[in-house]
Amino acid sequence: MESKLYIDKHVELVERCRQGERKAQYELYKLYSKSMFNVCMRVVNHIGEAEDVLQEAFLDAFCHLHTFKGQSTFGAWLKQIVVNKAINHLRQRKMQLVDIEGYGSDDQDIADDVPFDEEGIQMDVERVRKCIEQLPEGYRVVLSLYLFEGYDHEEIGEILGISESTSRTQYMRGKKKLLEMLRPL
Repeated sequence: MESKLYIDKHVELVERCRQGERKAQYELYKLYSKSMFNVCMRVVNHIGEAEDVLQEAFLDAFCHLHTFKGQSTFGAWLKQIVVNKAINHLRQRKMQLVDIEGYGSDDQDIADDVPFDEEGIQMDVERVRKCIEQLPEGYRVVLSLYLFEGYDHEEIGEILGISESTSRTQYMRGKKKLLEMLRPL
């Protein structure tokens, strides 16, 4: 079975970057920096650190452009680098995600025992963003990777070095905490 190659509208620009053309690198940077910065912010939750992670990710991408095989779009390839850099940055910060598999029967099946009136919660985008920033780091990272970056729990577990069930539990607890924070006073 042949692997499908994705059509990348920036393939010419990427090729010019491979040839060391600085102007092409700057153009790619301009195209992707804002969206990749947002990815960094959702993971590291600090403007200065997100900027640093972004710069390191672009440097890495340009230095390893020869490994980009075109099996996905350049943006998807770059996003993977950005997410990995951001997660590694958190690890350096000594982020603690506790693997809860096997701990106490209370955590076996986290259900929404308190029903939330999700429609009654005012979903103001800025308010949601600020509440997400206030979540404990483990919840925020898993929630961001799952909801915004599109990773499944198995992938999140692999990225963070936790079990799939821990990822699911962190997500459910993070979602529950976020909904509590968004509940009208």
